[in-house]
Amino acid sequence: MTNNLTEQKVLEALRSVKDPDLKRDIVSLGFVKNIRIDGGRVCFDVELTTPACPVKDQLKEDCIRSVRNLEGVSGVEVNMKSDVKGRASFETAKVLPGVRNIIAVASGKGGVGKSTVAANLAVALVKAGAKVGLLDCDIYGPSMPLMFGLVGRKPEVTSDERIVPIEAHGVHVMSIGFLTSDKTPVIWRGPMVHQMIQQFLTRVAWGKLDYLILDLPPGTGDAQLTLTQTAELSGAVIVTTPQEVSLVDARKGLQMFEKVKVPVLGIIENMSYFSCPDCGKVFEIFGRGGARKISEELNVPLLGEIPIDPAIVETGDRGMPMVAARPDSLTAKVYGIVARAIAAQMSIANMKPDMAKAVDFQWKTKGA
Repeated sequence: MTNNLTEQKVLEALRSVKDPDLKRDIVSLGFVKNIRIDGGRVCFDVELTTPACPVKDQLKEDCIRSVRNLEGVSGVEVNMKSDVKGRASFETAKVLPGVRNIIAVASGKGGVGKSTVAANLAVALVKAGAKVGLLDCDIYGPSMPLMFGLVGRKPEVTSDERIVPIEAHGVHVMSIGFLTSDKTPVIWRGPMVHQMIQQFLTRVAWGKLDYLILDLPPGTGDAQLTLTQTAELSGAVIVTTPQEVSLVDARKGLQMFEKVKVPVLGIIENMSYFSCPDCGKVFEIFGRGGARKISEELNVPLLGEIPIDPAIVETGDRGMPMVAARPDSLTAKVYGIVARAIAAQMSIANMKPDMAKAVDFQWKTKGA
């Protein structure tokens, strides 16, 4: 019996598989590659826009189901790959060439756990398969050397006098804390801060990265403006807590990015709730739902609600971000979901800018 399987028939079957975020089928998006047919066995690659795609497993199952229904198919093999989409002409950019996406993690005020969030998101993206850098932009209060267990470490310098980031937990990290004593405060005026940030962006050998996370200092001052004016930011993420005073400042931070035309990828509510490990009850210590209110008010996605977890302090003080130290914990899993949501939003913004605010990621985390 002649097998009438063809590449065209396989492609037609795969047109029924749609990317739920981009709202188009994977064939027209150009995701399907290298179709091979051997008798009744069909093999092909699906190349996604990020290794941290939150619907990767769903897409794979849909592909297998669609092709398996074709007459003459005895087996289907799908290889899920990725090619991270980046900002325009990133390979030849004057600032940070080779860095596909530059994502700022910001807050309108201090004390919301922004740096902890940035550190754990960076590690979560690495665990998803991405190449990630993290720039500690807080000149006056750098925290990444402690969080990554790098206190006292000094970066190497290349022959052309470029600073090499220090790698920890798979993340390439750079901080003013590597260049100064942790016992001596940095007392600099605005122009010196501006110059140092310029050096971080132009004199550090970042190499090729899928994502460079910028941990911005709190507020909307000189450092933030320098970064938005010097680096071609791909997007920004706002970190807040449920209290109203934090939400007011979060609005200011969000509006700052909109004024300088940087896409806001979404809002993260940190310290959202406490899930008691002994009794299983969930306590909303600082209230809850404020970030969702802002997301609806300002039409930006709510990327996630991260719980209060005492282990975050313990692991951070030991130089082990929570995602690396306790990958099976609820908190680490939530960080993983948030990281994938950010990657998805970044892909949407790069492929379909008009959809950059169209997706809201929701999931059950209470007591999960």
